[in-house]
Amino acid sequence: MEFSRIEFFQALGESCVLPTAQQGVEQVWQLLLLCLLCRRLCRLGLSSSVKHLGSVAAGLYALYLFFEQSMVWVLLLSLLCYSALFLKTHFSSRGIFLSATILIYLLMGELHMIDTVTWHKIRGSQMVVAMKGISLAFDLDRGTVPAVPNPLEFTGYILFVGTVIFGPWVSYSSYKEAIESHKLSLAWLQKFSVSWVKCQVCLVISNCIAPYLFPYFIPIHGARGLRTWLHAYENAVSFHFSNYFVGHLSESTTVLAGVGFTEDKDNVKWDLKVVKPLNVELPRSMVLVVTSWNIPMSRWLNIYVLKNALKLGTFPSIIVTYTATALLHGLSFHLGAVLLSLGFITYVEHVLRERLAAIFSACILSKQCPTDCRHQHQKRLFFTQKAWIWACSSESRISFSSDSLKENVSSSPRSYGCMGST
Repeated sequence: MEFSRIEFFQALGESCVLPTAQQGVEQVWQLLLLCLLCRRLCRLGLSSSVKHLGSVAAGLYALYLFFEQSMVWVLLLSLLCYSALFLKTHFSSRGIFLSATILIYLLMGELHMIDTVTWHKIRGSQMVVAMKGISLAFDLDRGTVPAVPNPLEFTGYILFVGTVIFGPWVSYSSYKEAIESHKLSLAWLQKFSVSWVKCQVCLVISNCIAPYLFPYFIPIHGARGLRTWLHAYENAVSFHFSNYFVGHLSESTTVLAGVGFTEDKDNVKWDLKVVKPLNVELPRSMVLVVTSWNIPMSRWLNIYVLKNALKLGTFPSIIVTYTATALLHGLSFHLGAVLLSLGFITYVEHVLRERLAAIFSACILSKQCPTDCRHQHQKRLFFTQKAWIWACSSESRISFSSDSLKENVSSSPRSYGCMGST
């Protein structure tokens, strides 16, 4: 038995681990090179217009590498966004107007105005473009961005090579900071290297380890009921790590292109985080799960959807936020049902935790208490187990199409990168 297990591991390494890692590099090395070239261009003493033009050119070439002629639909959405901003230049409701315009466009695509295969292939990039356009429109309404960018600046932001394929969403101000660019540093290179290694590890785990987790890697055997839960957990792990792969890959491309730092005086810290796997796998609460699944998108939803919908009330605003997430991901009944039920569950859990924390003086709020917490009881094992069980069951429901999702990776790795990214 021991010999057969060794043989299994050897075969797995030769037939899955090495080919998967190699294919991962082959799929994205040109994109990484484009990101590096864009970063180097921004370091040259050129005018801002030339830098924006370089960003546009790199983004267009990246779109062609991944989508070929289908890239025209991404460009059409970009043109639609700028046209809407231009038409509403003298009005204060550009965010709502552009959101409605994008929603109509996405619904037309979902309703087969465009070939289904093509639409699913470009859905990820469409989502990133839509989020950038909407965020810019609301920033213009709020005065965060003083004036509508000229066409070159706008296109450079929308098609920024570091985010146009895999995401994540970045704000217009972050893009402008990248264009100004900081010098190449060891911290920048270290951040990219760590993110790249993580993305490769997650890809291998998703494709080669998770499907054989039980009993080959973890020798657990049991009755039929236990096997059902173990199989559900295998599906959840595979799905989770496919998302972590895209998240860390998007970290790599974004940082390599020069975005993803915070600056405190002269101290530049490369601290971009797209996913936090430990918060998902060992969750304190379901709120932490959904916010750690895709951090930039969670931030986008909080700033541009939730806060604008709060006037409707807490619970309605949460439902609106999850509905917006479902619409961005496409007209999938299964995914929509999971996301809306997740919104209901997280709201109920949040309210329940608040009341129980007050009644029992327990540190069981959705988010971690501050260091000066006055609660007497700080154990939270029950809620951690509940969140873990829900994660397994909900991801098992999403895995109804896990095979098709993995097929989409070869054509559009970004297509499933934001699944449930609330």
